[in-house]
Parts: sequence; structure tokens; C-alpha cells
Amino acid sequence: MITLKLNGQDHQLDVTEDMPLLWAIRDVAGYNGTKFGCGMGLCGACTIHIEGAPARSCITPIGSVVGQNVSTIDNLHADPVGQIVQQAWLDTAVAQCGYCQGGQIMSATALLKTNPNPSDEQIEEAMVGNICRCGTYNRIKTAIRQASTHLKEAKA
Repeated sequence: MITLKLNGQDHQLDVTEDMPLLWAIRDVAGYNGTKFGCGMGLCGACTIHIEGAPARSCITPIGSVVGQNVSTIDNLHADPVGQIVQQAWLDTAVAQCGYCQGGQIMSATALLKTNPNPSDEQIEEAMVGNICRCGTYNRIKTAIRQASTHLKEAKA
């Protein structure tokens, strides 16, 4: 049994330490917001947060995160910055097919938590590796800029 601190709760999972975190999250713990994309950590669809930092769950063994806080898109509504990012995504109508957007939102939220006022270059750097086959990159940047503006207004 492995105890996974997932979305603020301890989950006792009967899995091996080398099981990819993605499969433990989806198939064992039952959180299906995190998506399988490439299985090699290249596309970003499976992005989650480990201690607040973005990580690719498809290549992260569950044994490597024991004792650490893991968060998924399924619980991002409980995060104030995550709420702002999700609303910016809706306001900007980012999603087309939507498959990659959970990973995109997780990466954007991690960026804005560490840098609430990123430059365009910093946004592009933080989002590299999150692939959108529909090509919504300009709307993604617009949504991140909008979320950044809302974060600044909230602090004022």
C-alpha cells in the first residue's frame, strides 16, 4: 500500500512504486481530469502539481511522490489562483477540443503562483512542452495575461 497525498486527502492505494502517477490518479484513485496524451512526458496533457510545481504524471513513478502534496485539475477550483486561471480560460474561450486544456491550465497556474506578472517570453517558456493540436496558443497567452491582470487587481 502506498499513501498518496492527492488533492488534499490521503489515499491508500494498492499499487507498485513504479506505477506511473497518471494511472494511479486516474485508474486507482478515480480522478479523471488528468489526461493521457503521449505517455512520454512530451505533450503536457497529464500535467499535475507536485508541491506546487508542474510535473508530467505519465512519467513520474508514484513511489517518487510519497509524502508530497499532489494536486490535479480535479481540485483546482479550491485554489484561488486556479480559480482565476480557470475563469480566464472561460472568458477567453481558449478551449477548442479541450483535451489538452487541463494540463495547460495546471502549467499556467503554476507559473502565476511563482510569477504573477510574467512577460510574454516567460509565459512562452513556462508553457513550452504543453502541446495543443488545435493551435489555441494565442488564446492561451491571452488568458494567462488576463489572469495576471486579475491577480494584480485582487492585490490592489
